[in-house]
Amino acid sequence: MAKVKENTDLTVEEKLKALFELQMVDSKIDNIKRMRGELPLEVQDLEDEIEGLQTRIQKYEEDTASFEESINNKKNEIKESQTLIKKYNEQQNNVRNNREFDSLSKEIEFQTLEIELSEKRIKEFTIKIEDKKSVMTESKELLEDRMADLGVKKNELDSITSETQKEEESLENKSTTIGEVIEDRLLNAYKKIRGNARNGLAVVAVERDACGGCFNKIPPQRQLDVRSRKKIIVCEYCGRIFVDPDMQEEFK
Repeated sequence: MAKVKENTDLTVEEKLKALFELQMVDSKIDNIKRMRGELPLEVQDLEDEIEGLQTRIQKYEEDTASFEESINNKKNEIKESQTLIKKYNEQQNNVRNNREFDSLSKEIEFQTLEIELSEKRIKEFTIKIEDKKSVMTESKELLEDRMADLGVKKNELDSITSETQKEEESLENKSTTIGEVIEDRLLNAYKKIRGNARNGLAVVAVERDACGGCFNKIPPQRQLDVRSRKKIIVCEYCGRIFVDPDMQEEFK
């Protein structure tokens, strides 16, 4: 790494060298992350889907338990109605007039209707339970498949990560160290440009009279200013920070 002084004492050339070195280190980190490809996102997507399936299955189980409880309640109501019908039938044998008999008959009729309604509700709850169990079975099968997929993807990711972890940690530390010698204003600008650039390049060399980032032509006088290393020059098209091609050779 290039030797630099405190960021308040850096010359423009030293600032450019620090920025260029930081760019090279960050680009190596980008390459390592690129090796992992879409695996981290795929793992995250699978984890989110699995969490959603588990929540859905839990809801199905709660709904099923609720329907089963409702069925038991209806069965108890049927028993109560049957007990009342038996009681009213016995009372009809001891009535003193037709009015009492008719009144008991209406109670028997009402309890009979209550039984029919409870039986209807039991059938409805039973159908809902079957539907829930059917969907729950499908969800559990899908959950098993997704868990298996997650295991495979995680193994792939862990394998790649273990191979590059030490190198990535070393580069991250190096990036942090270099960043500490760059003034905040310039470092923030660098990070902002990197964040907006698809390839993560915030510092580029002028190559073949063009910007090494967006490839637009750079006027000769501007190229001379870049080579002089006396001020920070940015591309008027993409905003990237320029360094002269010779600087690349200095860091090889």
